[in-house]
Amino acid sequence: MAARSRSLPTRMLIFVFKAILWFVLITVLWVLLYRFVPPPVTATMLMDEQGATRDWTSMGNIDRSMAVAAIAAEDGNFCLHNGFDLDAIEQAWEERQSGQRQRGGSSISQQTAKNVFLWQGGGWFRKGLEAYFTVLIELLWGKNRIMEVYLNVAETGIGTYGVEAGAQRYFGHGASQLSDTEAARMIAVFPAPQTRSPNGGWTARYAGRIASRMQQVRASPLDDCI
Repeated sequence: MAARSRSLPTRMLIFVFKAILWFVLITVLWVLLYRFVPPPVTATMLMDEQGATRDWTSMGNIDRSMAVAAIAAEDGNFCLHNGFDLDAIEQAWEERQSGQRQRGGSSISQQTAKNVFLWQGGGWFRKGLEAYFTVLIELLWGKNRIMEVYLNVAETGIGTYGVEAGAQRYFGHGASQLSDTEAARMIAVFPAPQTRSPNGGWTARYAGRIASRMQQVRASPLDDCI
């Protein structure tokens, strides 16, 4: 009788509260599982008409130069922030408002959360979920695991995912043997894997700048968390 006497707004509030609890429980368990188990597939892979060639490789079998290149090119403050590089986000917003060429403001943690748990594309709803999953992986995975997953699920070419598959495709050997130049060329592809090749002229020039920044990263605490 007590349940029946509840008003409609009260029943709706209880339903929303329970839905939120279930959502939090399921997503926390999901993220916690992937701390120990490689993500078997992502939405991007499933929607890739070219298929998905990939070969999961542990961080210990990926040349350190790859992580250094990722920090140098994609997220210089990766080891210092809590998942969100506020300076990069602010700069990206200012560039968008002024109509300048826009650069990405997403950290490696944000990109990993999107690539593993969500889908490509924009929208505030997806951005909100991305922020939520970013907080979770920062809390439950730690930086080294985030980098490991990032390097394994990132698209490295048409139908190619992860640095191991990318290294085999472009350089004829595994990710454990990457040179600085090869790592820089690989990471230069990440922002536009459908249109860039590590062996392209523009990519090679951009990779040269990344390789220079890699030396700066090594000479600083910027890669201490890896």
